[in-house]
Amino acid sequence: MEYKESFAQCGNYGGRIRSDCEVLLEKASSGGVQIKLISKVKAMYGESIESLIQSVMQFYGIEHIHVTMNDAGALPFVQTARLEAAIKRLMDTSGEFLIEPKVDYLAESQKDRFRFSRLYLPGNTPSLMLNAGVHHPNGLILDLEDAVAVDKKYETRFLVRNALRALDFLGAEKMVRINQVPQGLEDLDYIVPHGVQLILVPKCEDPGQIKEVNTRIAKIQEEVKQTRKIWLMPIIESALGVVKAYDIASAADNVVAMAIGLEDYTADMGCKRTVEGNESFYARSALVNACKAARIQAIDSVFSDVGDPIGLAQTVKRAKSMGFDGMGCIHPRQIKVIHDSFAPDSEEISRATKIVLAFEEATRKGLGVVSLGTKMIDPPVVKRAEKTVNLALQLGLLTEDWRHENE
Repeated sequence: MEYKESFAQCGNYGGRIRSDCEVLLEKASSGGVQIKLISKVKAMYGESIESLIQSVMQFYGIEHIHVTMNDAGALPFVQTARLEAAIKRLMDTSGEFLIEPKVDYLAESQKDRFRFSRLYLPGNTPSLMLNAGVHHPNGLILDLEDAVAVDKKYETRFLVRNALRALDFLGAEKMVRINQVPQGLEDLDYIVPHGVQLILVPKCEDPGQIKEVNTRIAKIQEEVKQTRKIWLMPIIESALGVVKAYDIASAADNVVAMAIGLEDYTADMGCKRTVEGNESFYARSALVNACKAARIQAIDSVFSDVGDPIGLAQTVKRAKSMGFDGMGCIHPRQIKVIHDSFAPDSEEISRATKIVLAFEEATRKGLGVVSLGTKMIDPPVVKRAEKTVNLALQLGLLTEDWRHENE
């Protein structure tokens, strides 16, 4: 076995760290696999944890090594990720120690599903991942980019890979934000074969970046013999990205949505981000227009003040009025506000049902003109009304018998 280092460390421990562990490996030439386990649950789970450590070492053919694990209640998928990352820092070895996946971990998501909310989860913080699905966001983002320190990015890939295989997302779309291309291309090796449904491509400034991502995805899928669809969501975060928004939005048929990141955008513009958003109005409008032209979803930036639900609701209402289809969130308490604000209200639903019924009545009569009261209804208005009705049906805000109820 060829050692690159004599010592390797991965993971987190101490302070307020929960559901994680720190692994320290030290090169040894004899003595077998020597394990030092520090854990509050050692009395109950010590034997199983040590057995897991032995299994990982055996998988990689490691006969002699000193292993110290400082455990803060980590689940096996976390422990194995930390062990594997440390091993690969310590020595040259191949193969992946893959945990048993969930039965449906390779399920695809639908192109036109709701993406009102997407909750960011730091990829190196397992405690925030474990039960995130209970908050019922439309998407859960395991973040490999800004939420992860530079010196932790390598080991985080193993944790995110295992989380994709092990965790129940409770119906939320399984998303991962990779690092900026080209660095982010390496992230794809750890997520494409393991169930990611949508990949966020940050700081996107050129359609060529989307093509690079798709080329790498195709290569990986060919190697692992997978054919499932993986969606992309580019994130526009610069003036150049805004200028090229349509080219990016239409770069590939698996680009399903495009988001704007206003913190980086305003920094690039040299201005301060405000709640009113006047400084980013042009960029947001340009992104929405590009998305609608490309027939994909437009996703607004996150609202950074988690203690201001009123400001959040106002921001969502403005976003909806501009044509956005969803926005990001950084705390579970923002999810309900976002969902309630993006969902059609009773007045919108009532008007939409009347328009659809008027259109259906005009069609039955063979009329070329649709009217509601004294107003003429144009085809785009009918199309928008049909979309509202379908959305209300899917959200349970309208029953399947709505036509009879409106007679």
